[in-house]
Amino acid sequence: MLPRRFRVLIVTVFLVACTMHILTDLLPRLERRSAGGSAAGPGAGGGGADAGCPCQHRAAGWNKHTLRILQDFSSSDTAPAANRSGKRLVSEGEPRAAAHSRPSKLAALLRHPLYQRPAPALRPPDILFNVNTDIRFNPKASDPRNWANEEEGDLSAPTETSIDSYPNWLKFHIGINRYELYSRHNPAIEALLGDLATQQISSVAMKSGGTQLKLIMTFQNYGQALFKPMKQTREQETPPDFFYFSDYERHNAEIAAFHLDRILDFRRVPPVAGRLINMTREIRDVTRDKKLWRTFFISPANNVCFYGECSYYCSTEHALCGKPDQIEGSLAAFLPDLALAKRKTWRNPWRRSYHKRKRAEWEVDPDYCEEVKQTAPYNSGTRLLDLIDMTIFDFLMGNMDRHHYETFEKFGNDSFIIHLDNGRGFGKHSHDELSILVPLSQCCRIKQSTYLRLQLLAKEEYKLSDVMAESLMQDKLSPILIEAHLKAMDRRVRIILKMVSDCVEKEGHSNVVANDMDFETNLAFTNR
Repeated sequence: MLPRRFRVLIVTVFLVACTMHILTDLLPRLERRSAGGSAAGPGAGGGGADAGCPCQHRAAGWNKHTLRILQDFSSSDTAPAANRSGKRLVSEGEPRAAAHSRPSKLAALLRHPLYQRPAPALRPPDILFNVNTDIRFNPKASDPRNWANEEEGDLSAPTETSIDSYPNWLKFHIGINRYELYSRHNPAIEALLGDLATQQISSVAMKSGGTQLKLIMTFQNYGQALFKPMKQTREQETPPDFFYFSDYERHNAEIAAFHLDRILDFRRVPPVAGRLINMTREIRDVTRDKKLWRTFFISPANNVCFYGECSYYCSTEHALCGKPDQIEGSLAAFLPDLALAKRKTWRNPWRRSYHKRKRAEWEVDPDYCEEVKQTAPYNSGTRLLDLIDMTIFDFLMGNMDRHHYETFEKFGNDSFIIHLDNGRGFGKHSHDELSILVPLSQCCRIKQSTYLRLQLLAKEEYKLSDVMAESLMQDKLSPILIEAHLKAMDRRVRIILKMVSDCVEKEGHSNVVANDMDFETNLAFTNR
């Protein structure tokens, strides 16, 4: 009799415990449901939920942060304590999020007449590809490149059916012309940024050459992108004793460079988007590169790591690790294949020595620009002015690593400079490297359009730091830059404007500011 009562008691206790467990699980859900129903009323009119419960806004930002802190660093012990405790990485960036609810400065900037100027009329020689619009995009065809005609002048108007069949990366390629990589209002660019962040990765291989590890990722739609993994936190500055040629390449610098280039209205950086990659499923399991596959290992902390092969920082000591297998990185859309669109590589006249002790000629000769202006292609056309555009772009980022640049061969010397490889930007926010601006200070030349945009971005209603912060919020890895880097750009805009002002005072406005605002007249600025 006693054992039976004991068994009944045990069963009763078990049932009570189960009932209590179910109740404790259901009650919070019921509370959230009732809270959500009450919040939907006043918040449905637009923004009421944020005002009623600021914690909802924090929760939305928390998900992005938890994705970002999955990266493991060999130098993570030097990161701020706030990072290790799980708090937001960019505490000083919170006012930027609050400002996002105010009228858009970025939208106001893009509505400004300076950003509404019509592009020059395009002739067949000004377009990179003559597209055969009778052929729909078919990646399974024996020759996937047959959408491009090799004959000049066979340019027919694109039909809606054929263009719609093209993936976004191909729409980007066929939109390249003599003046820009993409137009201001090309819808394929935003779509391509979405593809870079979401498209299924079908294969991965290491990129040959270069000092640091980069991966070529191919997507299911046959597009390709260059992946640069996260190596440093956003707060880590380049150590003062590091040479510019031994600094890490930063994935967030690549992302920010694309947005900065677009805000400056250059449109010379290929589209770049941030993405959180599963190292196991999206790299190791899909790569056919045995050299890359062999470098994968499990760390003592049970995280997936790999290091690949490259000139620097490719070893077990500098391995890229996830927690457990997630890694953050940038994905830059590939330019057209060199077999279809050849590019020419030019040595930057203001290239640094890339030596610990030697100095370059421009560093010791104050009249160096006079020699450059007598040398092709800088003695005619807009090449010197385009190079000074690139100089301004690099100074705003703090990028000292611009040894070469590229142009499309088809357009000869009358074309824009492609702003590639910007990973060494945004390394120091506490220091402005004035030597980057030597081409501007020595030559005292600048395009009128660039000068006017810089003046615009110096105004409070269009402040560069504000429009950059707003633009970067669109990226999945936002926040991309800490507040200190954003403020540094405002400071650097003022430095550039002061330098131009000094040149104008010394040489006169017409000898410094080149009128490029009228495409119907002569775009070129004769160097004197």
